[in-house]
Amino acid sequence: MTMSRILGGALAVAIGLSAAAASAAETIRFAVTDIAGMENLQREFAPFQAALTRTTGYDVKFFPVSSRTAAVEAMNSKQVDFVLTGPAEYVVFRSKSNAAPVIGWQRPDYFAQVVVMADSAYQTVGDLKGRKVAFGDVGSTSTHLGPAQALADLGLMPGRDYQSMNISRNVAVEGMIRGDIAAVGMNFTHLQKIRKAFPDHGFRVIARGRDLPNDILVAGPHVPDAAVATVRTAFTDHGKEMMAAVLEGADDVKKYTGGVFLPKVVDADYDYVRSMYRTIGVTAFDSFVGN
Repeated sequence: MTMSRILGGALAVAIGLSAAAASAAETIRFAVTDIAGMENLQREFAPFQAALTRTTGYDVKFFPVSSRTAAVEAMNSKQVDFVLTGPAEYVVFRSKSNAAPVIGWQRPDYFAQVVVMADSAYQTVGDLKGRKVAFGDVGSTSTHLGPAQALADLGLMPGRDYQSMNISRNVAVEGMIRGDIAAVGMNFTHLQKIRKAFPDHGFRVIARGRDLPNDILVAGPHVPDAAVATVRTAFTDHGKEMMAAVLEGADDVKKYTGGVFLPKVVDADYDYVRSMYRTIGVTAFDSFVGN
């Protein structure tokens, strides 16, 4: 074998290795905390995946996770680069992985409420003192933390002023109709659904919280700044196109209808969520409540 062939072969190997490294660098892995399994990710986010690939030039790969905890562990082990998560989950991500905010995903009319029967004697939140108030899943932003904070903002604290319980929404509403439960915490969409599910009964909002912080796309600390900037630019420069792609998904993504992407999102935007955790007695944000 001649020296030129040896050098040529070595150069070809080097070029191949370089191309492989470049290809690896151009792949980003994307997860969603409340979507379990690859099939569900494909159904909800395949159009968005194609749009993000097109606008960034990266090869966007789905990384399904089975739980919020699994998503944090995957980020810490550098198995996933970008994660779309909710506001309650974000503060734990930030604490456990130092995940960086990339872009906010606005959910219009995303606020918590405390609902009573329309014909009940409860006219103000003060009337709920000593009563039973039901909430949704432990740690849920809009059915537990948010409604509890809405009451706290008006002076009522769980455990001290009322009896708090976490049960499924339909069971809670049925209990409220019977008079066993005074009020139920839920979000705006849930109230619309229960009015359809229980058309013979009237419901009234006794407390409404402020608009909740938005869902948020976060990046792992291992992701290069240039990649974060490229992804953020895709949302800022192609926002309408990206949102249209999001809304082509199946069901869960419809909650973003009418929303926009918010590039100025910062960690301090989620201090209200930290207040919610403190309201239910959680002062450290290093684990997911309700797991």
